[in-house]
Amino acid sequence: MDLKRLKGILPHLVAVLIFALLSIIYFSPVLEGKKLSQHDISMWEGMSKEISDFRAKTGEEPLWTNSMFGGMPAYQISVLYPANLLKYIDDVLILTVPDPANYLFLYMLGFYFLLVVLKVDIRLAIAGAIAFGFSSYYLIILEAGHNSKAHAIGYMAPVVASVIMAFRGRILLGAALTALFLGLQIYTNHLQITYYLALSLMILGIIEFVTAIREGWMKRFLLTGGALVIAAGLAVGANITSLWATYEYGKYTTRGPSELTEKKHSDGLDKDYALDWSYGVLESMTLIVPNFMGGPSSSDAGDNSAIAQALKTNGIPQGQAKSIVKNAPLYWGTQPFTSGPTYLGVVSFFFLILALFLTKGPEKTWLVIVSLLTLMLAWGKNFLPLTDVFFDYVPGYNKFRAVSMILVMTIFSMTLLAFLGVKKFFENGQENEDNLKALKKTFYICGGLFLVLIILPGALFSFNGSVDAQLDQWPDWLKEALYADRVNVLRMDAIRGLVIVAACAGLAWAWSKKKITGAVFGILIALVALTDHWTVDKRFVNDKDFVSASVIKNPFTPSQADQQILSDKSLDFRVMNLTLSTFNDASTSYFHKSIGGYHGAKLKRFQELNEYQLSKNNMAVLNMLNTKYFIVPDQNKNPQAQLNPDALGNAWFVSKLQIVENADEELNALTDFKPRTTAIVDKRFADYVAGWNFETSADSTGNLALFPGEIKLVAYEPNHLKYESNSENEGFAVFSEIHYEKGWNAYIDGELLPHIRVNYVLRGMRIPAGKHVIEFKFEPSVYQVGEKISMASSAILLLLVFGILFMQLRKPKEV
Repeated sequence: MDLKRLKGILPHLVAVLIFALLSIIYFSPVLEGKKLSQHDISMWEGMSKEISDFRAKTGEEPLWTNSMFGGMPAYQISVLYPANLLKYIDDVLILTVPDPANYLFLYMLGFYFLLVVLKVDIRLAIAGAIAFGFSSYYLIILEAGHNSKAHAIGYMAPVVASVIMAFRGRILLGAALTALFLGLQIYTNHLQITYYLALSLMILGIIEFVTAIREGWMKRFLLTGGALVIAAGLAVGANITSLWATYEYGKYTTRGPSELTEKKHSDGLDKDYALDWSYGVLESMTLIVPNFMGGPSSSDAGDNSAIAQALKTNGIPQGQAKSIVKNAPLYWGTQPFTSGPTYLGVVSFFFLILALFLTKGPEKTWLVIVSLLTLMLAWGKNFLPLTDVFFDYVPGYNKFRAVSMILVMTIFSMTLLAFLGVKKFFENGQENEDNLKALKKTFYICGGLFLVLIILPGALFSFNGSVDAQLDQWPDWLKEALYADRVNVLRMDAIRGLVIVAACAGLAWAWSKKKITGAVFGILIALVALTDHWTVDKRFVNDKDFVSASVIKNPFTPSQADQQILSDKSLDFRVMNLTLSTFNDASTSYFHKSIGGYHGAKLKRFQELNEYQLSKNNMAVLNMLNTKYFIVPDQNKNPQAQLNPDALGNAWFVSKLQIVENADEELNALTDFKPRTTAIVDKRFADYVAGWNFETSADSTGNLALFPGEIKLVAYEPNHLKYESNSENEGFAVFSEIHYEKGWNAYIDGELLPHIRVNYVLRGMRIPAGKHVIEFKFEPSVYQVGEKISMASSAILLLLVFGILFMQLRKPKEV
């Protein structure tokens, strides 16, 4: 490498070092060996415990776990895909700095790469990367434990950069890098972020198509489009195992269609459920005023707050007053709850307005459309005309919940347009009339907006929120103090915003008038952006959120009830924990095979079983699920284990098959049935059970005689269950295992034989007379075939990328 090329690379290395240092300094407790306490990661530890233990013991992927919701595929919990060679590239990038600082580092590095591709000055590119990476939402999701989401966001900018590179004439290199970064983005396994990115890129493609027609370079467009399609194919191919498995599994989850009559109209999530987290239209102001809506759902109002003073004045006991102040409901938005706002930053907002005056071209058109569209889609139920169109007609949109998540693209597009505006400001040169006119208008708009918010907040907004319905017991004087604090936190952030606007305008004016150099301007803007975001982010993610590594490694401590149940060495049984939110908590899964759990993509049939039967405490259904223990609170609310003597065990022979017409009848039949002697069978399986009939007459109590035979579980692994049976007659066995046809194979004495679904969610099988060994093995072809395709695709992709990069580096000119 020649000296000239080395000098060209050095500034980029400095930028990378800056990003690494900022990431580590922000998350400085990692230097003490501490870990960020993340709720969803703790839940993940619970839901993945059985999988991790099996992997550590055998070196194999179980692909299934019985620790949640009776049993479910592990595809969206914890599966390693060793054939995808992109994992090694990701390891290099993501392990550069300690977790979770690595995600912040990746945010900034990726956005910096995008700005450099767009030929933004390096110092401004550093400022832009800081403004993007430190956006509050991107850090709040780390505190929540949404690591895969953060991981996916980190690769958004490099994908966009590569696509733009291809459209700007560097087709081969752009397509190769698109394949690489899109492959890495998909590898993060957060398809909702990938979906939003794809939607934004589709809009870019349409704009490029229109531009190509208008400017007469259609041939180049088709060539570029073809190269990008091949690149996308390689990226998908490298990740085919996870994508294919997710697609296959998705049809059976809460995101797939239901067979129940009342739910057949929908092939995705229930609309109300999907739109729960909809950003309020007015709440969009948090993009520039972080405490516009009061901040998170629960805030520390402070000792000098109106609430604190009112409590003191009215003689409220100190302990009670302190609790109220520490958990003040300052948030007055429409979301069920929130950990904090999605803050764009005043620096980005200021230069975004400037960009609207100065920039032109397809990039501006694209970014304005994406910004407005994604913001309006984030409003969800608060802007139903647009939401309904997307939810009902845009393929795939109804598979995702929390529509406010699309704000990640709003932040991305607005920040990018803002720093393209700064780039244009620089290109126009100093003492440029257009610059000064645009700067004056921008200052008046931004400054005027913040000035109005400072002077007239009480006159403009009610400061009443949906949470206020829960404050009926509060006296009027305390409610008035709460509203005063809501006004105050908004006003203080507006003052803060006005100061930053003045700083941005002053620096831009000083450069225009040759009072400072471009280098000084870039450095100072970076510092202003960093200060702006750092001070806001620390409100929501700070050193208090870190705990010792030992706490993270062992997130749950077994209660006395857990220890009692763990002393039962039976091979397999289930536990229902009623001391917590059974179906929204995975801590029980850390120790036991739980009826409940915590996951957004559970099997739809199990969810429906919960809605129609488990939620009504149907003991017959709990018994057929082999719920051997209940954890219930005692008088002091301490967990206590209760043995359920009626749990039916792992498998049993029934005496009668009840054929029903459809899913509705199958589910309703569980309301009043005796699972020990009767199995409910959908008529679609009538041919399978034809010819078998062991039904006997009922005794005086109406109970059928038990089938004379025995079947028992003799060996357990999450993906391999082994039973032994002995009966004089051919029997029909019900297995207390969740039915999932895409992977579970049944063998009798080593011979592959069919089995069916019974009792809405369980497995059933005809067992010949005599002694036999029955085995269920989870052997999904999607994993076996997918890994072969993944290996080939990722190898071709990496050879292509490194080959093209090698050719580029051999050129005498700079890359």
